[in-house]
Amino acid sequence: MPTSSDGEIAVSRVWKRFHADRTRPSLRDHVDKLSLRSRDRDDRWTWVLRDVDFTVGTGEAVGIVGSNGAGKSTLLKVLTGVMYPYAGEVDIGGRVGALIEIRGGMHPDLTGRENTYVYGTLLGLSRQEVRARFDEIVEFADLSTAIDRQLKYYSSGMQMRLGFAVAAFLRPHVLLVDEVLAVGDAWFQQRCLNRMREVLQEGTTLVFVSHDLASMEATCSRSIWLDMGVMLADGSSREVLSSYRAAIESYASDHLSVDGLARCIGVSVDRSDGGIPSSFAPLLIDLTLNLERATRGRLHVGISEGSATPTVLVSTSMIFDEGVQRVQCEISDLPLPRGRYSLWLYAESHDGLDLMPWHPAASFEVAGSDLDPAPRAVVRLAPVHVSSVWARLDPPSASNGNHPRPVGAHRDHSSGFRPRPIPAAQVPPDLRPR
Repeated sequence: MPTSSDGEIAVSRVWKRFHADRTRPSLRDHVDKLSLRSRDRDDRWTWVLRDVDFTVGTGEAVGIVGSNGAGKSTLLKVLTGVMYPYAGEVDIGGRVGALIEIRGGMHPDLTGRENTYVYGTLLGLSRQEVRARFDEIVEFADLSTAIDRQLKYYSSGMQMRLGFAVAAFLRPHVLLVDEVLAVGDAWFQQRCLNRMREVLQEGTTLVFVSHDLASMEATCSRSIWLDMGVMLADGSSREVLSSYRAAIESYASDHLSVDGLARCIGVSVDRSDGGIPSSFAPLLIDLTLNLERATRGRLHVGISEGSATPTVLVSTSMIFDEGVQRVQCEISDLPLPRGRYSLWLYAESHDGLDLMPWHPAASFEVAGSDLDPAPRAVVRLAPVHVSSVWARLDPPSASNGNHPRPVGAHRDHSSGFRPRPIPAAQVPPDLRPR
């Protein structure tokens, strides 16, 4: 099953299994082993990849998402050839650069310089080719004073910086990146994202595994969702990650404990006029609480895309009465784009003790328009609408004198994008034509 060109990935009906975790060797375990020796036990194996099948085109950026133990890292190791599938075929065209583990592909007793040349040799590059890119690697990894030190004396962050720089700057046809980017600080993470954007522009194929869904959505146009080794979804990152966030919320609702002195026994989320929640319209949240005793405290309401990290968070101090009571919260001009969201609640007493743990209480849909597009590999931490007015200022000419002429378009978030002149009243006085 050969690929047609460098950078293409073809994964066909791949299965992978490991020996099941061994329990502590007690006397009972030995007795059970003897009694079952003659049986063909299926539970001796754990299947970590189950009939995984997909293709990736040259220059495409694909994210792999899933919970811990879903098979993401195993899939990357199968792609690099570190592991072999039990069944199925994997074919990758061209050189493969991989950053799967912090010290992956590097030897602790070699220096950073020596590891760089060894890695380049493994990629099939000559020493001259590695030497031509060596200064870029050292500068990006910020290791000019440590490049001749043995790798075992590097910190985790230093090892990760060198590993990513070597994998990304030796210009592989396929770049595989695992969650190890989480080791770096925010500044280096953004540099890594910028470098991934550059290699994509050079035609490199990217497979990116991460729990940072914002980074994945910013970098990858396509995502694959793995769960217990099974592909649950393969499509646009926006749609796949939205489904994954909904699954996270559902799991949290089923498994997070909500025991406390306060409980939410009723929730409704609607527009203030009773319609469907919409962007830039008032949102009315109606809560029914039941408290075991009266106390003073604070109630927090958060809205997220499914995870426990809210995009919007509001709170108020209040007196909680014993028994059942209703509380309403209105958020004016809801800045959220269209999509599915989760409502999270938390209540605490005046002395900081938990009355009701942080937990998802309801889900709701928001109608409206999408967010403005963001540059690739630029992570949007706050996915909210911000109203803006734009004007193009033409340079001075003989026809209009020295006064710039404002032109542009206005975004109407309630009905999509409709180009039209900006109303004169919205143009600053000093920019209006005279």
